Amino acid sequence: MKHLIIAALTVAMALPAAAKPAKKAKENPDTLIFTTVLENPVTSIKNQKNSGTCWSYSSLAFFESEVLKKHPEMTDIDLCESFVVSKTYTDRADRNVRTHGDASFTEGGSFYDAIYCMKNYGLVPEGIMPYPNTLYGDSLFNFSGFFKPMQAYVEAISKSEAKKINPHWKDAVQCMLDCYFGKCPQEFEYKGVKYTPKSFVSDCLGLNPDDYVSLTSYTHHPFYTSFILEIQDNWRWGSSYNLPLDEFMRVMEESVRNGWTFAWGADVSEDGFARKEGKNRCVARVPVKEKKDEDGGSDQRRWTGEKVKLSESDNKGEMTITQDMRQEAYDNWETTDDHGMQIYGIAKDQHGKEYFMMKNSWGDYGPYKGFWYVSKPYVAYKTMNIVINKNAIPADIRAKLNIK
Repeated sequence: MKHLIIAALTVAMALPAAAKPAKKAKENPDTLIFTTVLENPVTSIKNQKNSGTCWSYSSLAFFESEVLKKHPEMTDIDLCESFVVSKTYTDRADRNVRTHGDASFTEGGSFYDAIYCMKNYGLVPEGIMPYPNTLYGDSLFNFSGFFKPMQAYVEAISKSEAKKINPHWKDAVQCMLDCYFGKCPQEFEYKGVKYTPKSFVSDCLGLNPDDYVSLTSYTHHPFYTSFILEIQDNWRWGSSYNLPLDEFMRVMEESVRNGWTFAWGADVSEDGFARKEGKNRCVARVPVKEKKDEDGGSDQRRWTGEKVKLSESDNKGEMTITQDMRQEAYDNWETTDDHGMQIYGIAKDQHGKEYFMMKNSWGDYGPYKGFWYVSKPYVAYKTMNIVINKNAIPADIRAKLNIK
C-alpha cells in the first residue's frame, strides 16, 4: 500500500470487539442514516499515525477477526504490527539491493507481506516488543525520524558502484529497525504459556497461512487464472486470482453474509471517499457527476477543461460500474494502490441502499469513531485486491479457480 500519512489524527480509543459504528441521525434528508444489517466480530480500532503501514494494520485486523471466528473467547486478541513491519522491511531492503534498486523500498507494503511473515517468521501479540518511542511517552508510529535515513542508506548500497558489497550492510539496517521497534523476540510468554512466534500462530491462534488468498478483477490477464498484480508495493510479487467483476463482488457479498471478513485494498484518493468535514463524512461513494459549462463551448473551456462537481443531492444516485470502467481506471492510473482496510459487515441507509461496513486504522476518527460505510459501486470500482480465507469463497467460484 502507498505511503499514507495521517499525521493529524487523534490517539486511538479502545473499542470492544464487534463494535458498532454510531448512527449519525439528522433531519437533513441529504444526510445518510445507517442501520446495521449484519456485522462480524472485529477488534478495537488502532491508529497507524504517522506511518505508511496500513497494510500491516489491516492485515492484522483481518487475522484478529479470523482468530475470533475460531476462538470467540479471545476477545482481547491484539497482534503486534511492529513485528510484521520490522521483518518486512528487513526483507524489502534485501530485495532492493539484489535488484540494484529496481524493487522499491518504501514504507508501504501489501497484504501478502503479512501472510509471508506469518508463514515464515510467525506473529507475536502486542506488548511483547517495546512500543515505538516509549522513552518519549509516545506509543504511536512516527516514521519521520527514522525511515528516510534508513531509506537513504539502503539506496546508497543498492546504487553503489563498488565491485563488492560489504555483507554487514544488513546489520546496520537491522540495528535501525531494532532501535525503533525493539528486537523481534525469538521466544516469549503469553498468558502463562511460552511460545515462539511460529508456535504462537499454530498453537495459540490456530491460523494456517495457506488458507489465505488474494483476489482481484482485471481484464488484462485471463479470468480464472492467477497473476502478479502490477503495483510497486507488491515487491514480493505475490499472485492474485482473477475473477470477473460480478463474481468478485459476489465473493465479497456472500463471504460477509456467511460470517467472514476480508482485508480490503483500495484507492482512497477519490473525492467520493469523504474525509472532510460535512454531511456524509466517512462514507465512500461514486456519485453521478454533473458537468457544468457556463462558458459554453469557448476556446478557454476547451483548454482549461470542464468543471465537474459531485452530485450530493441524490444519495441514491451513483454510477453503474462496469468491468470496462474498472479496467480503464486502473490502466490510466486513476485507480491507485492507496490504502489497506478491513470489510466486516453490511449496513443500509434510509433509502434502503446497502453499504459495506469498513474498519480503518486512523484512530478514533470521524462520526463513526474509526469505522466507515462504503457503497457497493465504490467497492466495485476502486478495489485493488482483497485477501480472504479460501473457505469463505463460494464453492462454485473456488472450483473455477482450482483452489483446493
